[in-house]
Amino acid sequence: MVHFVGAGPGAVDLITVRGMNLLKQADVIIYAGSLVNPELLTYAKENSAVYNSAVMTLEEVVSVMVAAAREGKDIVRLHTGEPSIYGAVREQMDLLDEEGIPYDSTPGVSACFGAASALNLEYTLPGISQTMIITRAEGRTAVPKEESIRSLAMDGASMAIYLSAGMLDRLSEELIAGGYAPQTPVAIVYKATWKEEKCIRCTVLTMADEGKKEGITKTAVVLVGDVVAQSGYERSKLYDPTFSTEYRKSSV
Repeated sequence: MVHFVGAGPGAVDLITVRGMNLLKQADVIIYAGSLVNPELLTYAKENSAVYNSAVMTLEEVVSVMVAAAREGKDIVRLHTGEPSIYGAVREQMDLLDEEGIPYDSTPGVSACFGAASALNLEYTLPGISQTMIITRAEGRTAVPKEESIRSLAMDGASMAIYLSAGMLDRLSEELIAGGYAPQTPVAIVYKATWKEEKCIRCTVLTMADEGKKEGITKTAVVLVGDVVAQSGYERSKLYDPTFSTEYRKSSV
């Protein structure tokens, strides 16, 4: 059996309990070495075989999984964050389907949520934003035209932008061209929840300069929107005494 496991945003204790237990019992572990905290491998049992997928092709990764599965071994494919977001898992699953190899998935905490915890941030502040867009800027890998940063910026929603720390100049230009005001709050969170975590507060206009000052070119999520300021919002109806719910009647 192959287990696709989300490693979480970085901190060793932010993997799920299920993910940790799967690591402990795995005979074979294939981890995304360029992004996954290697300290997570301390959960592995002593005799497990460990592969770093950063130096492997898709075919090599699947070949290891197939061979181990046919030997009756437990395999953990350890992806950074939450595998369903930029994890390239579907192509692995399709090849496993072709080989008749069973698999399952264990979710993980994605980087944007690790970044929110670093900032004590709420993405959905009433009166400010009730929508968050998870996306990335176009680089060497294209994105659909209707999903460009400029197009998505027209919505004015909160944004968590992945895989784009190396192009902050262009990102700033596209956000402004799409409608964000130059002074819109931004947070650049480098290695959220890692020991090396760094949080930079800036604006859409200054984000490129601030990122350069800190030498940030990768492994960061860029958060954009008025929610980053954490002010000017309306009180939630959830605990409002004047608002009736299924469990509580209005006091007015």
